[in-house]
Amino acid sequence: MKLFKLSEVYNVMCNWKRTRYGFKHEAVLLKNGQELGRAKCLYYNRTWERFEYESVLQEVVGKFFKGDEEKAMYKIIEAGF
Repeated sequence: MKLFKLSEVYNVMCNWKRTRYGFKHEAVLLKNGQELGRAKCLYYNRTWERFEYESVLQEVVGKFFKGDEEKAMYKIIEAGF
């Protein structure tokens, strides 16, 4: 499990699990510890991301934050944000 801090109020908790055909990444968007949204990405073979959980982080941010300005504010650029 890995926790990514987006801001003082928003965090994303990521985890991975084995599946029958590969593995999946799951992300939970939290605001002050309360769950706001979830996303998952399934992988059937080797994947190449710039950093671990990149795709699922982008998915959960894209699903919850609707406006372009909001999305840009919480855009996932690199692992050490």
